[in-house]
Amino acid sequence: MAAIIQVKPITDIPAGLSASAAPRDPAFFQNPYAFYAERHATNPAFFWDEYGHWCFGGFKSVSALLRDKRFGREILHVATREEIGLPQPKPHVADFDLTEKFSLLNLEPPAHTRLRTLVNRAFVSRQVEQLRPRIRQLANEIIDGFEGEESVDLIKAFAAPLPAIIIAEMIGLPAESAPQLLNWSNRMVTMYMFGVTHETELDANQASADFMAYLREIIGERRKTPREDLLTHMLTAEQGGERLSDEEVMSTAILLLNAGHEATVHTTGNGVKSILESGLDPKTLFATPEQTEATVEECLRFDAPLHLFTRYALMDTEVEGIPLRKGDVIGLMLAAANRDPSRFANADRFDPFRTDGANVSFSAGIHFCIGAPLARIELQEAMSVLFERLPKLRLAETPRYADVYHFHGLERLMVRWD
Repeated sequence: MAAIIQVKPITDIPAGLSASAAPRDPAFFQNPYAFYAERHATNPAFFWDEYGHWCFGGFKSVSALLRDKRFGREILHVATREEIGLPQPKPHVADFDLTEKFSLLNLEPPAHTRLRTLVNRAFVSRQVEQLRPRIRQLANEIIDGFEGEESVDLIKAFAAPLPAIIIAEMIGLPAESAPQLLNWSNRMVTMYMFGVTHETELDANQASADFMAYLREIIGERRKTPREDLLTHMLTAEQGGERLSDEEVMSTAILLLNAGHEATVHTTGNGVKSILESGLDPKTLFATPEQTEATVEECLRFDAPLHLFTRYALMDTEVEGIPLRKGDVIGLMLAAANRDPSRFANADRFDPFRTDGANVSFSAGIHFCIGAPLARIELQEAMSVLFERLPKLRLAETPRYADVYHFHGLERLMVRWD
Protein backbone atom coordinates (compact mmCIF):
# COMPACT_ATOMS: atom_id res chain seq x y z
CA MET A 1 0.00 0.00 0.00
CA ALA A 2 1.26 3.42 -0.89
CA ALA A 3 2.42 5.82 1.76
CA ILE A 4 0.00 8.76 1.92
CA ILE A 5 1.21 11.86 3.73
CA GLN A 6 -0.54 14.88 5.16
CA VAL A 7 0.86 17.80 3.17
CA LYS A 8 -0.81 20.84 4.77
CA PRO A 9 -0.28 21.21 8.53
CA ILE A 10 -3.42 20.94 10.64
CA THR A 11 -3.71 23.42 13.51
CA ASP A 12 -6.24 24.30 16.19
CA ILE A 13 -6.71 20.75 17.49
CA PRO A 14 -9.37 20.78 20.22
CA ALA A 15 -8.04 20.04 23.69
CA GLY A 16 -8.08 16.37 24.57
CA LEU A 17 -8.33 15.15 20.98
CA SER A 18 -4.63 14.85 20.18
CA ALA A 19 -2.50 11.83 21.10
CA SER A 20 1.16 10.95 20.81
CA ALA A 21 2.80 7.61 20.07
CA ALA A 22 6.08 7.23 18.17
CA PRO A 23 5.63 4.49 15.54
CA ARG A 24 9.34 3.53 15.68
CA ASP A 25 9.47 3.33 19.48
CA PRO A 26 9.81 -0.35 20.53
CA ALA A 27 7.53 0.28 23.50
CA PHE A 28 4.81 1.19 20.99
CA PHE A 29 5.25 -1.29 18.17
CA GLN A 30 5.74 -4.21 20.56
CA ASN A 31 2.28 -3.46 21.98
CA PRO A 32 0.25 -0.83 20.12
CA TYR A 33 -2.92 -2.19 21.74
CA ALA A 34 -2.24 -0.27 24.96
CA PHE A 35 -2.37 2.96 22.93
CA TYR A 36 -5.55 1.80 21.20
CA ALA A 37 -7.18 0.96 24.54
CA GLU A 38 -6.45 4.49 25.77
CA ARG A 39 -8.06 5.93 22.65
CA HIS A 40 -11.17 3.78 23.11
CA ALA A 41 -11.38 4.88 26.74
CA THR A 42 -11.15 8.58 25.82
CA ASN A 43 -11.98 9.29 22.17
CA PRO A 44 -11.37 6.83 19.31
CA ALA A 45 -11.40 9.78 16.89
CA PHE A 46 -8.12 11.59 17.55
CA PHE A 47 -5.34 13.64 16.00
CA TRP A 48 -2.11 11.60 15.90
CA ASP A 49 0.69 14.09 16.55
CA GLU A 50 3.49 12.09 14.93
CA TYR A 51 1.58 11.45 11.70
CA GLY A 52 0.01 14.90 11.62
CA HIS A 53 -3.48 13.78 10.64
CA TRP A 54 -6.80 12.64 12.11
CA CYS A 55 -7.36 8.98 12.89
CA PHE A 56 -10.46 6.92 13.62
CA GLY A 57 -10.41 3.76 15.72
CA GLY A 58 -14.02 2.82 16.40
CA PHE A 59 -15.30 -0.28 14.61
CA LYS A 60 -18.46 1.43 13.36
CA SER A 61 -16.57 4.52 12.17
CA VAL A 62 -13.81 2.57 10.41
CA SER A 63 -16.31 0.27 8.69
CA ALA A 64 -18.28 3.26 7.44
CA LEU A 65 -15.28 5.34 6.36
CA LEU A 66 -13.80 2.45 4.36
CA ARG A 67 -16.96 2.63 2.24
CA ASP A 68 -17.36 6.42 2.26
CA LYS A 69 -17.04 7.89 -1.25
CA ARG A 70 -16.01 11.26 0.16
CA PHE A 71 -12.58 9.68 0.66
CA GLY A 72 -10.21 7.95 -1.73
CA ARG A 73 -6.77 6.46 -2.15
CA GLU A 74 -5.77 9.00 -4.80
CA ILE A 75 -6.33 12.75 -4.90
CA LEU A 76 -4.90 14.08 -8.17
CA HIS A 77 -8.03 13.13 -10.11
CA VAL A 78 -9.91 15.85 -8.20
CA ALA A 79 -7.14 18.33 -7.27
CA THR A 80 -3.83 19.67 -8.51
CA ARG A 81 -0.60 19.32 -6.54
CA GLU A 82 -0.50 23.09 -6.15
CA GLU A 83 -4.05 23.23 -4.79
CA ILE A 84 -3.34 20.88 -1.88
CA GLY A 85 0.40 21.48 -1.51
CA LEU A 86 1.43 18.00 -2.61
CA PRO A 87 5.17 17.90 -3.40
CA GLN A 88 6.49 16.80 -6.78
CA PRO A 89 7.56 13.15 -7.15
CA LYS A 90 11.13 12.34 -6.08
CA PRO A 91 13.27 11.39 -9.10
CA HIS A 92 15.26 8.84 -7.12
CA VAL A 93 12.12 6.73 -6.46
CA ALA A 94 10.77 6.85 -10.02
CA ASP A 95 10.85 3.07 -10.42
CA PHE A 96 9.02 2.51 -7.14
CA ASP A 97 6.43 5.11 -8.15
CA LEU A 98 5.94 3.31 -11.46
CA THR A 99 5.05 0.08 -9.64
CA GLU A 100 2.44 2.07 -7.70
CA LYS A 101 1.05 4.03 -10.65
CA PHE A 102 -1.47 1.40 -11.72
CA SER A 103 -1.85 -0.36 -8.37
CA LEU A 104 -5.40 -1.45 -7.61
CA LEU A 105 -4.89 -0.27 -4.06
CA ASN A 106 -4.33 3.33 -5.14
CA LEU A 107 -6.77 3.77 -8.02
CA GLU A 108 -10.29 5.13 -7.82
CA PRO A 109 -13.18 4.51 -10.26
CA PRO A 110 -13.43 4.25 -13.19
CA ALA A 111 -9.80 3.07 -13.55
CA HIS A 112 -10.11 0.91 -10.44
CA THR A 113 -13.35 -0.69 -11.64
CA ARG A 114 -11.88 -1.63 -15.02
CA LEU A 115 -8.69 -3.12 -13.58
CA ARG A 116 -10.36 -4.99 -10.74
CA THR A 117 -12.96 -6.50 -13.05
CA LEU A 118 -10.23 -7.94 -15.28
CA VAL A 119 -8.36 -9.47 -12.34
CA ASN A 120 -11.13 -10.40 -9.92
CA ARG A 121 -12.17 -13.65 -11.62
CA ALA A 122 -9.00 -15.41 -10.51
CA PHE A 123 -9.61 -14.62 -6.83
CA VAL A 124 -13.27 -15.45 -6.30
CA SER A 125 -13.90 -18.11 -3.67
CA ARG A 126 -14.83 -20.90 -6.08
CA GLN A 127 -11.53 -20.47 -7.91
CA VAL A 128 -9.22 -20.38 -4.90
CA GLU A 129 -11.05 -23.28 -3.23
CA GLN A 130 -9.35 -25.48 -5.81
CA LEU A 131 -5.98 -24.57 -4.27
CA ARG A 132 -6.69 -26.24 -0.91
CA PRO A 133 -4.98 -29.56 -1.81
CA ARG A 134 -1.88 -27.77 -3.12
CA ILE A 135 -1.67 -25.59 0.02
CA ARG A 136 -1.91 -28.65 2.29
CA GLN A 137 0.67 -30.49 0.19
CA LEU A 138 3.07 -27.56 0.33
CA ALA A 139 2.56 -27.09 4.09
CA ASN A 140 3.43 -30.75 4.66
CA GLU A 141 6.49 -30.55 2.40
CA ILE A 142 7.80 -27.47 4.22
CA ILE A 143 7.30 -29.12 7.63
CA ASP A 144 9.08 -32.24 6.32
CA GLY A 145 12.07 -30.01 5.73
CA PHE A 146 12.44 -28.80 9.33
CA GLU A 147 10.65 -31.38 11.50
CA GLY A 148 13.97 -33.02 12.42
CA GLU A 149 15.36 -29.80 13.90
CA GLU A 150 15.24 -28.99 17.62
CA SER A 151 13.80 -25.54 17.02
CA VAL A 152 13.05 -23.25 14.12
CA ASP A 153 12.09 -19.67 13.29
CA LEU A 154 8.56 -20.34 12.09
CA ILE A 155 8.38 -17.04 10.19
CA LYS A 156 11.39 -17.79 8.01
CA ALA A 157 10.85 -21.55 7.76
CA PHE A 158 7.07 -21.75 7.27
CA ALA A 159 5.00 -18.55 7.36
CA ALA A 160 6.99 -16.68 4.68
CA PRO A 161 7.72 -19.29 1.99
CA LEU A 162 4.27 -20.91 1.81
CA PRO A 163 2.16 -17.92 0.63
CA ALA A 164 5.02 -16.65 -1.54
CA ILE A 165 5.18 -19.95 -3.42
CA ILE A 166 1.38 -20.18 -3.75
CA ILE A 167 0.93 -16.68 -5.18
CA ALA A 168 3.97 -17.10 -7.46
CA GLU A 169 2.55 -20.34 -8.88
CA MET A 170 -0.89 -18.77 -9.23
CA ILE A 171 0.47 -15.81 -11.20
CA GLY A 172 2.64 -18.13 -13.28
CA LEU A 173 6.11 -17.65 -11.85
CA PRO A 174 8.37 -20.57 -10.89
CA ALA A 175 8.20 -21.67 -7.24
CA GLU A 176 11.98 -21.44 -7.01
CA SER A 177 11.72 -17.68 -7.64
CA ALA A 178 9.90 -17.21 -4.30
CA PRO A 179 13.03 -16.29 -2.23
CA GLN A 180 13.96 -13.56 -4.72
CA LEU A 181 10.38 -12.30 -4.85
CA LEU A 182 10.36 -12.14 -1.04
CA ASN A 183 13.59 -10.17 -1.08
CA TRP A 184 12.22 -7.59 -3.50
CA SER A 185 8.93 -7.38 -1.66
CA ASN A 186 10.48 -6.96 1.78
CA ARG A 187 12.68 -4.13 0.50
CA MET A 188 9.78 -2.40 -1.26
CA VAL A 189 7.37 -2.42 1.70
CA THR A 190 9.88 -0.50 3.83
CA MET A 191 8.65 2.53 1.87
CA TYR A 192 5.42 2.44 3.85
CA MET A 193 7.10 2.77 7.24
CA PHE A 194 7.19 5.91 9.34
CA GLY A 195 10.33 8.03 8.91
CA VAL A 196 11.73 6.50 5.70
CA THR A 197 15.39 7.42 5.08
CA HIS A 198 16.99 8.37 1.77
CA GLU A 199 18.97 5.11 1.82
CA THR A 200 15.77 3.11 2.28
CA GLU A 201 14.20 4.93 -0.66
CA LEU A 202 17.17 4.13 -2.89
CA ASP A 203 17.14 0.46 -1.91
CA ALA A 204 13.37 0.13 -2.39
CA ASN A 205 13.68 1.82 -5.78
CA GLN A 206 16.40 -0.62 -6.86
CA ALA A 207 14.25 -3.55 -5.74
CA SER A 208 11.36 -2.12 -7.77
CA ALA A 209 13.54 -1.73 -10.87
CA ASP A 210 14.83 -5.32 -10.56
CA PHE A 211 11.31 -6.66 -9.96
CA MET A 212 9.96 -4.91 -13.07
CA ALA A 213 12.89 -6.05 -15.22
CA TYR A 214 12.19 -9.65 -14.17
CA LEU A 215 8.47 -9.31 -14.93
CA ARG A 216 9.08 -7.66 -18.31
CA GLU A 217 11.07 -10.72 -19.36
CA ILE A 218 8.34 -13.10 -18.14
CA ILE A 219 5.63 -11.02 -19.83
CA GLY A 220 7.57 -11.20 -23.11
CA GLU A 221 7.70 -14.98 -22.80
CA ARG A 222 3.96 -15.22 -22.05
CA ARG A 223 3.06 -13.18 -25.10
CA LYS A 224 4.94 -15.72 -27.23
CA THR A 225 3.80 -18.79 -25.29
CA PRO A 226 0.57 -18.31 -23.30
CA ARG A 227 -0.15 -20.60 -20.34
CA GLU A 228 -3.04 -21.37 -18.00
CA ASP A 229 -2.02 -18.83 -15.37
CA LEU A 230 -3.04 -15.44 -14.02
CA LEU A 231 -0.30 -13.59 -15.90
CA THR A 232 -1.58 -14.88 -19.24
CA HIS A 233 -5.14 -14.06 -18.16
CA MET A 234 -4.16 -10.46 -17.38
CA LEU A 235 -2.39 -10.11 -20.73
CA THR A 236 -5.28 -11.50 -22.78
CA ALA A 237 -8.46 -10.57 -20.87
CA GLU A 238 -10.62 -7.87 -22.41
CA GLN A 239 -13.32 -5.56 -21.14
CA GLY A 240 -15.14 -3.36 -23.60
CA GLY A 241 -12.46 -4.12 -26.17
CA GLU A 242 -9.69 -2.91 -23.85
CA ARG A 243 -6.76 -4.91 -22.53
CA LEU A 244 -4.30 -4.19 -19.75
CA SER A 245 -1.05 -2.50 -20.71
CA ASP A 246 2.26 -4.10 -19.73
CA GLU A 247 2.64 -1.42 -17.03
CA GLU A 248 -0.78 -2.27 -15.60
CA VAL A 249 0.03 -5.98 -15.63
CA MET A 250 3.34 -5.35 -13.85
CA SER A 251 1.77 -3.11 -11.19
CA THR A 252 -0.97 -5.67 -10.57
CA ALA A 253 1.43 -8.62 -10.44
CA ILE A 254 3.71 -6.78 -7.98
CA LEU A 255 0.75 -5.78 -5.79
CA LEU A 256 -0.56 -9.35 -5.77
CA LEU A 257 2.86 -10.77 -4.98
CA ASN A 258 3.61 -8.22 -2.25
CA ALA A 259 0.17 -8.07 -0.65
CA GLY A 260 -0.47 -11.74 -1.49
CA HIS A 261 2.06 -12.90 1.03
CA GLU A 262 2.66 -9.96 3.38
CA ALA A 263 -0.64 -10.15 5.30
CA THR A 264 -0.63 -13.95 5.31
CA VAL A 265 2.92 -14.14 6.70
CA HIS A 266 2.06 -11.72 9.51
CA THR A 267 -1.28 -13.34 10.32
CA THR A 268 0.27 -16.81 10.40
CA GLY A 269 3.00 -15.70 12.80
CA ASN A 270 0.71 -13.52 14.92
CA GLY A 271 -1.95 -16.23 14.95
CA VAL A 272 0.37 -19.05 16.02
CA LYS A 273 1.72 -16.78 18.77
CA SER A 274 -1.83 -15.99 19.94
CA ILE A 275 -2.79 -19.67 20.01
CA LEU A 276 0.34 -20.76 21.87
CA GLU A 277 0.03 -17.96 24.41
CA SER A 278 -3.68 -18.60 24.98
CA GLY A 279 -3.20 -22.02 26.54
CA LEU A 280 -6.08 -23.36 24.44
CA ASP A 281 -5.84 -26.85 22.97
CA PRO A 282 -5.11 -26.50 19.24
CA LYS A 283 -7.02 -29.74 18.60
CA THR A 284 -10.24 -28.01 19.57
CA LEU A 285 -9.41 -24.93 17.50
CA PHE A 286 -9.07 -26.93 14.27
CA ALA A 287 -11.47 -29.78 15.07
CA THR A 288 -13.92 -29.00 12.25
CA PRO A 289 -13.87 -26.86 9.10
CA GLU A 290 -16.28 -24.44 10.77
CA GLN A 291 -14.14 -24.09 13.89
CA THR A 292 -11.01 -23.74 11.75
CA GLU A 293 -12.65 -20.82 9.95
CA ALA A 294 -13.66 -19.24 13.26
CA THR A 295 -10.12 -19.65 14.64
CA VAL A 296 -8.60 -17.95 11.61
CA GLU A 297 -11.11 -15.09 11.81
CA GLU A 298 -10.25 -14.57 15.47
CA CYS A 299 -6.54 -14.54 14.59
CA LEU A 300 -7.29 -11.84 12.02
CA ARG A 301 -9.30 -9.83 14.54
CA PHE A 302 -7.10 -10.23 17.59
CA ASP A 303 -3.70 -9.39 16.08
CA ALA A 304 -4.26 -7.92 12.63
CA PRO A 305 -1.48 -7.81 9.99
CA LEU A 306 -2.24 -4.21 8.94
CA HIS A 307 -2.95 -1.52 11.51
CA LEU A 308 -3.29 1.74 9.58
CA PHE A 309 -4.98 2.41 6.23
CA THR A 310 -4.93 6.00 4.99
CA ARG A 311 -7.21 7.89 2.61
CA TYR A 312 -7.54 11.42 1.24
CA ALA A 313 -10.57 13.65 1.73
CA LEU A 314 -11.81 14.30 -1.81
CA MET A 315 -13.76 17.40 -0.72
CA ASP A 316 -14.20 19.71 2.22
CA THR A 317 -16.29 17.71 4.66
CA GLU A 318 -16.83 16.77 8.29
CA VAL A 319 -16.62 13.45 10.17
CA GLU A 320 -17.84 13.08 13.75
CA GLY A 321 -17.68 16.83 14.20
CA ILE A 322 -14.12 17.05 12.86
CA PRO A 323 -13.76 19.48 9.91
CA LEU A 324 -11.61 18.13 7.07
CA ARG A 325 -10.26 19.99 4.05
CA LYS A 326 -9.94 18.63 0.55
CA GLY A 327 -6.59 16.84 0.45
CA ASP A 328 -6.47 16.08 4.19
CA VAL A 329 -5.43 12.57 5.17
CA ILE A 330 -7.39 10.38 7.53
CA GLY A 331 -6.03 7.25 9.17
CA LEU A 332 -8.33 4.27 9.61
CA MET A 333 -7.12 2.20 12.55
CA LEU A 334 -8.02 -1.32 11.46
CA ALA A 335 -6.48 -3.12 14.44
CA ALA A 336 -7.92 -0.63 16.92
CA ALA A 337 -11.36 -1.16 15.38
CA ASN A 338 -10.93 -4.92 15.80
CA ARG A 339 -10.39 -4.35 19.54
CA ASP A 340 -13.29 -1.90 20.00
CA PRO A 341 -14.90 -2.77 23.37
CA SER A 342 -18.19 -1.26 22.24
CA ARG A 343 -18.34 -3.88 19.46
CA PHE A 344 -16.68 -6.95 20.99
CA ALA A 345 -17.17 -8.57 24.38
CA ASN A 346 -13.79 -8.94 26.10
CA ALA A 347 -12.20 -7.31 23.05
CA ASP A 348 -8.65 -7.84 24.32
CA ARG A 349 -9.11 -11.57 24.86
CA PHE A 350 -8.24 -14.15 22.19
CA ASP A 351 -11.41 -16.21 21.91
CA PRO A 352 -11.87 -18.42 18.83
CA PHE A 353 -15.26 -19.50 20.19
CA ARG A 354 -16.75 -16.00 20.41
CA THR A 355 -20.18 -15.41 18.90
CA ASP A 356 -19.58 -11.75 18.04
CA GLY A 357 -16.70 -12.34 15.65
CA ALA A 358 -15.97 -9.86 12.85
CA ASN A 359 -13.00 -7.83 11.65
CA VAL A 360 -11.92 -5.16 9.19
CA SER A 361 -8.44 -6.64 8.68
CA PHE A 362 -9.00 -6.96 4.92
CA SER A 363 -10.47 -3.45 4.66
CA ALA A 364 -13.94 -2.90 3.12
CA GLY A 365 -15.65 -1.14 0.26
CA ILE A 366 -14.08 -1.01 -3.20
CA HIS A 367 -10.61 -1.58 -1.72
CA PHE A 368 -11.58 -4.74 0.14
CA CYS A 369 -8.59 -7.04 -0.30
CA ILE A 370 -8.95 -8.88 -3.59
CA GLY A 371 -6.85 -11.73 -2.19
CA ALA A 372 -8.90 -12.20 1.00
CA PRO A 373 -10.49 -15.52 -0.12
CA LEU A 374 -7.04 -16.91 -0.95
CA ALA A 375 -5.48 -15.62 2.28
CA ARG A 376 -8.25 -17.18 4.38
CA ILE A 377 -7.82 -20.57 2.70
CA GLU A 378 -4.04 -20.41 3.07
CA LEU A 379 -4.37 -19.62 6.76
CA GLN A 380 -6.96 -22.32 7.37
CA GLU A 381 -4.99 -25.04 5.64
CA ALA A 382 -1.48 -24.03 6.72
CA MET A 383 -2.31 -23.57 10.39
CA SER A 384 -4.39 -26.74 10.66
CA VAL A 385 -1.59 -28.78 9.03
CA LEU A 386 0.99 -27.15 11.31
CA PHE A 387 -0.83 -28.14 14.51
CA GLU A 388 -1.73 -31.59 13.14
CA ARG A 389 1.91 -32.31 12.38
CA LEU A 390 3.38 -30.64 15.46
CA PRO A 391 0.80 -31.05 18.26
CA LYS A 392 3.40 -30.26 20.95
CA LEU A 393 4.37 -26.95 19.33
CA ARG A 394 5.45 -24.37 21.92
CA LEU A 395 7.33 -21.09 22.10
CA ALA A 396 11.11 -21.41 22.43
CA GLU A 397 11.60 -17.73 23.30
CA THR A 398 9.51 -14.62 23.83
CA PRO A 399 8.31 -13.42 20.41
CA ARG A 400 9.16 -9.88 19.38
CA TYR A 401 7.46 -7.75 16.74
CA ALA A 402 9.42 -6.17 13.91
CA ASP A 403 9.83 -2.43 13.51
CA VAL A 404 7.41 -2.32 10.58
CA TYR A 405 4.40 -0.34 11.83
CA HIS A 406 1.84 0.15 10.23
CA PHE A 407 2.31 -3.42 9.12
CA HIS A 408 2.36 -5.60 12.23
CA GLY A 409 4.29 -8.82 12.25
CA LEU A 410 6.85 -10.75 14.21
CA GLU A 411 10.58 -10.32 13.72
CA ARG A 412 10.86 -14.05 14.31
CA LEU A 413 8.92 -16.80 16.04
CA MET A 414 11.21 -19.41 17.57
CA VAL A 415 9.33 -22.63 18.37
CA ARG A 416 10.03 -26.17 19.59
CA TRP A 417 7.92 -29.32 19.47
CA ASP A 418 9.84 -31.97 21.44
